[in-house]
Amino acid sequence: MSTRAVRTAYATRPPAPAPGAGRGILGAVAIAATVPYLALKTAWLSGSRIGIPDGSVLLEPGPVLIAANSVTLAMDASVILLVVVLTRPWGIRVPAWLLAVPVFVATGLLTPIITAFPGQLLIRALGFGADPAAAAAREPFLDPWVFNVVYGGFMVQGLALAGLFVPYARERWGRRWQGVTGERLPSSTGVVAAAAAAAGLAVAAVHAYWAFGGTAGLGAEQAAAHSAQTGVVSAVHGMCAIVAGAGALLLARGGGLRARWPLALAWVGAGAALTWGAWMLTASLGPQLDGGEGPSSAVLLAYAGQMITGSLAATVLTRFLISRREG
Repeated sequence: MSTRAVRTAYATRPPAPAPGAGRGILGAVAIAATVPYLALKTAWLSGSRIGIPDGSVLLEPGPVLIAANSVTLAMDASVILLVVVLTRPWGIRVPAWLLAVPVFVATGLLTPIITAFPGQLLIRALGFGADPAAAAAREPFLDPWVFNVVYGGFMVQGLALAGLFVPYARERWGRRWQGVTGERLPSSTGVVAAAAAAAGLAVAAVHAYWAFGGTAGLGAEQAAAHSAQTGVVSAVHGMCAIVAGAGALLLARGGGLRARWPLALAWVGAGAALTWGAWMLTASLGPQLDGGEGPSSAVLLAYAGQMITGSLAATVLTRFLISRREG
């Protein structure tokens, strides 16, 4: 085919269908949900003390805190870019990796919040939250309303992004998860999947111990701050590690299971384990804002275990998707 013919064919190709009104509404909701967090971060970087009580270490921002606020501001602002890509007709032509990587990270960071925050609210409503005397004895950090506003916004962002990405992915890559998982992946991939499952079980066991009140391996400050609310967070991280390993195993072994289910398990579980493990490990290895003792060696190992589990599961997930493209 001549160059002119190729150009003519491209010019006459029908444009990508415009997203429906439902996607537009979800996009607007997702963008609106970023406003409180972006406004707070911008205010703090500008020197405001809104939401910061007297005596908080946040009133004396150093370079580490300024850098952390700047990074998290940019991360939440990137949600707006994702919404634009997922709601515009030209978004279907964005390179796959350029969209899949940030969506994978967003899925990983937001899933534990969507899961754990409602559980914490329920526990608090039932009167099983942190001991009031112990909470009063801690150094002030942020006003309580800040957490409700921020995490409530994150929940809305996560649900809205999921509502946008699923139909986008179905339209663009739907054939990758049509039908069953099919043939078993190569034995080397099976070994990686088994390692992901084993690491996920180990991580889940540690987090389950902490979730149900165990304090061995925690530092003195972490043990003192332990409560039913922090237990919910540990339980969720443990479940995400289990889900990542299970999804990897199901993808690697193949069979007659509908492909969409293990794909969803591996995507969500690997994203949550990898991103939160990396985020918490990076934050823990840096200077502590309050000058405290920092996480114990056991906690650091748990974070590393989450990263390993998520990385291994993500490797299996990638190999499975490549095999579907080749098939």
